[in-house]
This record gives sequence, C-alpha cells and structure tokens, in this order.
Amino acid sequence: MSAHGPWGPLPLPAFLQRRAFSKTRTKGLQLDDVNPHVRNAQYAVRGELAIKSEQYRAQLHRGEGKQLPFDSVISANIGNPQQLDQQPITFFRQVASLLENPLLLEKEDVLKNSLGYKPDVIQRARKLLDDVKSVGAYSQSQGAPGIRQSVAEFIERRDGYTADPANIYLCAGASSGVNALMTVICATPQTGILVPIPQYPLYTATLSLLNAQLVPYYLDESRNWGTSVESIKTALQEAKGRGVDVRAVVVINPGNPTGGSLIAEDITAVLEMAAQEKLVVLADEVYQTNVFEGKFLSFKKCLRDLQKSKKNSDGRFDNVELASLHSISKGMIGECGHRGGYYEMVGFDPEVVAQIYKFVSIMLCAPVIGQCFVEMMVNPPREGEPSYQLYKKEYDTIYQNLHDRARALYAAFRDMEGVECQNPQGAMYLFPKVRLPRKAIDAAKKAGKSPDDFYCLEMLDATGICTVPGSGFGQEEGTFHFRTTFLAPGVDWVDRIAEFHKKFMDQHR
Repeated sequence: MSAHGPWGPLPLPAFLQRRAFSKTRTKGLQLDDVNPHVRNAQYAVRGELAIKSEQYRAQLHRGEGKQLPFDSVISANIGNPQQLDQQPITFFRQVASLLENPLLLEKEDVLKNSLGYKPDVIQRARKLLDDVKSVGAYSQSQGAPGIRQSVAEFIERRDGYTADPANIYLCAGASSGVNALMTVICATPQTGILVPIPQYPLYTATLSLLNAQLVPYYLDESRNWGTSVESIKTALQEAKGRGVDVRAVVVINPGNPTGGSLIAEDITAVLEMAAQEKLVVLADEVYQTNVFEGKFLSFKKCLRDLQKSKKNSDGRFDNVELASLHSISKGMIGECGHRGGYYEMVGFDPEVVAQIYKFVSIMLCAPVIGQCFVEMMVNPPREGEPSYQLYKKEYDTIYQNLHDRARALYAAFRDMEGVECQNPQGAMYLFPKVRLPRKAIDAAKKAGKSPDDFYCLEMLDATGICTVPGSGFGQEEGTFHFRTTFLAPGVDWVDRIAEFHKKFMDQHR
C-alpha cells in the first residue's frame, strides 16, 4: 500500500497500514499496537498461578468448590501480610484514622475515654497534620520535610552516622523508588544493570519496560544464597565484552526470594567492587527488620565504615554512589496497600540528583497517607510512652509467629524426598530446590510447561496453596526451585505441602 507524493507513490509505514487498511480491525488498540516492551515484561509473582488461585478462591466463596480437594486457598506467592491475616499495628491505624478524619480530634475525651486512644496517638496525629496539613493534599515532590527529618534521624540511630533529609526521597513503596532510579540510570538500550539471580522480578520487569540490559549474576546457594563478588565481576566482564554499558549493581538484603542475609564482609566486597568499577549500588533493604539469624547491616553503615577506614587513605570510597531503599510493606508492619517507602541517596552528582528530582516531580508526590506511615515506621512508640507496651507486644508477636512458621516450613522441606532448603535467615520467604523425577520433567514437557511451573500448578490444584516457580525469579540451568512465603497463619497448611509432595513423587517415579 502506498500514498502519493510529489515524486510518485510512497510506501506507508507498517503501523499506518495496519490501522488504515485492516479489514479485521475492531478496536483502536489491539495487541500488536501495545508497547512491545510492556508485552515482553514478565512478573511471575502475579502470573498464571496467582490468577488460577483467585479463581479457586472465588469458587469457594460462592460455595461452588465442593469438588475441590481443599477448603481454602493459601496465597503463599506474594509478601502481602495483611491478606494472610497479619493484624495491623494498633498505633499506626489509630493515628491514621485521625489523619483521615481530623474532626475526631475535636472529641479528644471520647477518643481517650471511650475508644482507647492513648495521648501519644493524638499527639502524633497532630504533629503529622502540622507537617502535611492534610493527607488529601499534595506534599513536596520529594516528600513532606518533617517526615524526611524523621527518616534521617532513624537512619542515624540505626547506623551511627549522620543522614541528611535532603538526600531522602519518600516514595509509593520501594517499587516506585526502584522505578525512578532505574529510569534515570537506563539511558540507552545498551545500559546494563547487574541483578542477582534469583531476584525479585520487579528488576527484570522494569529493565524490560525501559528496554535496557539485564546483567545477571548468580548467588551462591551453598553459602545460604550469599553474594559472590567473583560472580558479579565475571558477569560484569562478560557484559562489557558484549558492548553493554553496565552502570549499576542491585543487591537485595535480606534476600527475595532466597531469604539470605548478608554478612559485613560480603557487603564491603560489593562496595569495594563498585568503587573500582564506578557502579551505582542499589541496595534493596525492605526486609531489614525480618532477620532471624545474626543482625541486619545496612549498606550505608558499611560504606561509612569503609570511608573511615585505612582502606580509604587515597579517597577511593569517597564518591561511591549508593541508593538504599526501605518500605512499610514488609517487616512487622505489612502496610502494603498504603504504598509508602523511602530511598536515601549518597555520593550522587548534584546534576544527577536534579534529574531524579525532576522525574519524581512529574509523578507529583508519593501518597501522603503512605508518607505518614513511613514516619510511624521509623519513629514508633518508645519505651515509657503510653502506646509502647501494646506496640511492643504486637510487634514481637508478629515477629515470633513469622520465625516459628519459617522454622516449621524449613523442617518440613528438610524431611521431603529430593528437597534441599537453606536455613531461613530473613525476609518472608523460603526458596527450596526440588530434584524432580525424569517422569515429572517429561510430563511437564508434554503439558507445555517448565518443570517447576508444572510442579507448582500441580501443588495448587491438589492443595490450594499458591507458590511461585523458581523460573519466575531465575535459577541455575538444570535446577528447579519454588518460592513460598511463611505468612499464612498456623502451620497446618505446611502438612498439605508435605502430603502433596509425597504423592507427586510417588506418581512420577
């Protein structure tokens, strides 16, 4: 097809041919018209298994699932604590209720005497309203100044080093922060980001949307999913050899999906490598309170320690660029739906910071109620304050329940035939490796599925438990894993997995 120009017929671009001349077009926007980078993006955590599990849930809710071999659906595929009956922290929700309806503050006696609101709840609500004026109003693009000050003070208490509120950006959950930082970093299709494998698929999906290069480096499963700098260096050199302009390295600590927690030596080694290679470090630290073994160490603390050490006599670590992220969605708080988080940037060029500020300004601001939850997360009730005892009891109960379920799930995996699982160190997940029989692998191939996908689908159909196959996160060739949370209440559902696995293995011998 063509159009006529002054020198004769001109060919029409393919997209115009499709739109102008297709006799079968019934919609203005069809699949072929969609941004190909969106079509190519994958996000396994909310993929086929999650959709099927919701169909089962709806069946049971309508009373139509009597033929199913289970009577409840367990969404162990996603770190969504309150969907799985984790109770909100009372202090947080009481403050939020006053922020959403400030007229209640005019009935202070009713709040205290009839509804059980403590004086520090009322005081915090007044302070936050003084900072933001109204949770229905926009804040500064970077976030409310008073809340950023609270974040800076939290970081100082945590690390023992000063933090500048000017370097802190409040965001709609850590995912929003990752998107902002990676959008600014990924300048061309040849820009590369080093990402751990297994990884949270936010990173690969975002790189796909940005039409940038994934540079995978493999975690060491034999060392509790530790970060190997040698693996990072190998991946970096291989990517450079392909002409990839590697600009940043992502580290998730504690790990998702692995649950691994990094020691100081591993963190320091990554920072040293980043200084040598001039890489931005993106430290995803949203599970920093979910640590069951050892103690959480932030990249910021380790960087400041390095900068003070004799290793920095030549100033090689002074300009390391580090962005570290935290969120209200995880930890003991689990306020995923309120979309709050922050990232702190240190060592960045001021002109780059100006571009990041411009990008977040285009998005206007993070949800202000989410910003307020961030303030409560970093500045919870302290010992001696009226709300402290209840806060501490609720916080410790959630932590202990998570720890107990992690141990129960780990013990079950350890006893299953052909299953290996690393000791739960942190986060909300276990990532067991399953040695599948050849017959099961052949059955998966016949069904048009990857073996781990086939295994997880069979588990869902038999038990109602929704997990995520390891291929959704990346795994070494020839190995098969799956990720499960340990957020669901109780441990009886763990027995469902063990029973299914035995039957599955017997069926496919």
